[in-house]
Amino acid sequence: MSRTALRICPLCEATCGLTLTIGEEGRVTGARGDGDDVFSRGFICPKGASFGQVDADPDRLRQPWVRRGGRLEPASWDEAFAAVEAGLAPLLAEHGPRATAVFLGNPNVHTMAGGLYPPLLLGALRTPNLFTASTLDQMPKHVSSGLLYGDANAVPVPDLDRTDHLLIIGANPLDSGGSLCTAPDFPGRLRALRRRGGRLTVVDPRRTRTAEAADRHLAIRPGTDALLLFALVQVVFAEDLVAPGAVGEHLTGVDEVRRLAADFPPEAVAGACDLPAEEIRTLAHELAAAPRAVVYGRIGSTTVEFGTLTSWLVDVLNALTGNLDRPGGAMFPLSATARAPRPPRPGKGFALGRWRSRVGGHPEAKGELPAAALAEEIETPGEGRVRALIVIAGNPVLSAPDGDRLDRALAGLDFMVSVDPYLNETSRHAHVLLPPPPPGQSPHFDFAFNAFAVRNQVRYSRPALPLEAGRLSEAEILARLVLCVSGRGGADPAAVDAMAIDAALGKAVADPQSPVHGRDRGELAAHLTGVDGAERRLDLMLRLGPYGDGFGADPEGLTLAKVLAHPHGIDLGPLRPRLPGLLKTRSGTVELCPEPLAAETERLRRTLESRADGLLLVGRRHLRSNNSWMHNIPALVGGSNRCTLQVHPKDAARLGVADGALVRVKGDGGELEVEAEVTDAVRTGVVSLPHGWGHDRPGTRMSVAAAHPGVNVNQLIDGSRLDPLSGTAVLNGCPVQLTVVAPSA
Repeated sequence: MSRTALRICPLCEATCGLTLTIGEEGRVTGARGDGDDVFSRGFICPKGASFGQVDADPDRLRQPWVRRGGRLEPASWDEAFAAVEAGLAPLLAEHGPRATAVFLGNPNVHTMAGGLYPPLLLGALRTPNLFTASTLDQMPKHVSSGLLYGDANAVPVPDLDRTDHLLIIGANPLDSGGSLCTAPDFPGRLRALRRRGGRLTVVDPRRTRTAEAADRHLAIRPGTDALLLFALVQVVFAEDLVAPGAVGEHLTGVDEVRRLAADFPPEAVAGACDLPAEEIRTLAHELAAAPRAVVYGRIGSTTVEFGTLTSWLVDVLNALTGNLDRPGGAMFPLSATARAPRPPRPGKGFALGRWRSRVGGHPEAKGELPAAALAEEIETPGEGRVRALIVIAGNPVLSAPDGDRLDRALAGLDFMVSVDPYLNETSRHAHVLLPPPPPGQSPHFDFAFNAFAVRNQVRYSRPALPLEAGRLSEAEILARLVLCVSGRGGADPAAVDAMAIDAALGKAVADPQSPVHGRDRGELAAHLTGVDGAERRLDLMLRLGPYGDGFGADPEGLTLAKVLAHPHGIDLGPLRPRLPGLLKTRSGTVELCPEPLAAETERLRRTLESRADGLLLVGRRHLRSNNSWMHNIPALVGGSNRCTLQVHPKDAARLGVADGALVRVKGDGGELEVEAEVTDAVRTGVVSLPHGWGHDRPGTRMSVAAAHPGVNVNQLIDGSRLDPLSGTAVLNGCPVQLTVVAPSA
């Protein structure tokens, strides 16, 4: 007899609640939205509906693989972890921790184990060489938040359900599901905005699905978002529209921002942005006049040359118009596993460039080095060369610039470990490949995405299916990996969780502001519940979190048992003002004009004097895609999910490009041939390719993706263009050349 099971969807940032149907044969046969989920209320997208295909993909690896005699072969788990220890130990002994590096891919933040164990792995390795998908995505927002608030993780999100005017810059949430803004049913939330008389403005060089739903679409020239935002700030100052409201008493640096903005009136930026000055001025007036307004920028505004400056100006504009930290504006979520709020006080602030990469001298940001610099760190001889790499849930050969170069570099590593369910373009280079189980056999808690949620809530899913025979949980895989790099490969993996719990409780009992101050940590540990170490750690975080029971201090507070008793989740209420309590700046204020950003403004000012002609490349998001491995799911490929180069009709006519023609695109990093799609969905001077494709390399085992390979857009980018403050690769607004190879069939 079939049954149902509840599960939080791990396939994008919306984190929708699902009701899975489990067939008699013990596999997922269907998925629908959970109508009782406290957050998503039954919403589901095509990705969530494909959960059964994701779970049962026959190309998913079901046992470890170990390289022997140059070939990857199936192995037992004990053989695999023995190979990890045998491969890493001599390298660490001879060359030290700097000879190792870790790459963490985007899916890490979509799994419970991915949120718990990588920090322990990095602590055990003691390497400064951390590379993640963040420097291919959102790192500019973390850096600007660090400089403004003293905490790189204090990222304000749009209070979608209470705003009257939403300005979206470089985001397409109707296809992405929202990003750094966890919001199930983004389409429904935008419809509700319109029903209550609100206004939606979208700034994007493409007419996306989100732009089509907007009251106004401004088709800006790619990479000029910082100029537009500075012009909006200038109008707010020049026309005496500054009204910060309650947050004003916590702002410093307002006059400095005023001086910087004076050089960017609408008339000065209009040519570079290719937007009418009067349109810019009108937008500033509307934002200032709206009872509740919010500016929200995402990947199109972060993966550009001035990504950190743009991210900063988003928050500056929200602050100056009185829309920072107030309902309907940009607010700071408070997740159930966050640190409990403390009384306001000055903090240590946020530092950039505490160390630099060995070859390119790139400054670290938030403890990470630019992903675009990984290849040179492997290739370049000398002391500190990266000889061993651990990749967890990442495919940087497709996601990072110049994948061909990185592909060659990976082949030259002395040792590589990949934790991945697929033999893909990156993991094919591994010496040991450790596959985690499918999502239906895994628990789920959103440590990362609850920190960006537009409503505070807590939900937890236990596995819908038991682990298949011969599989290890992702938690055990990562715990054993921690032990291997610590030289304790034979130890019980439960010891990793026990050490983490003991360390966390040790800090808590020593903290005078903690509800467990002065108590015995052994006695506290005995109260923790859960079927394994990962659940016990979750219980600990819930109990000590802002809504927790404090190990008995608040009997009505959260525990794991209480969350389990509410399978559809617990609603913790709308977002609430949190300033000044969350500030960790040295001044204890919102430092509105940090020196690194003031210095970047001079570089931006120089762009007003020159403008590059020719075509600019931007990316594209598909509703049925998120990461490259989704191209191996039959339900998520085909149809509108096409890897084509979108070209505006006027550019196509000028270049002799017909719809369906094969064209050659050339950029700084290389060239490729792809089918052209002539459409006015892109503005003139812009071409667009989606990311995550290029499944044509040998030695992979992704049959569906190989049948629909597409081309790798990042091969057009050589990685030399970076946002200097965050180290984020410039993936949008890159110059390319276009020629016809063959006419349309």
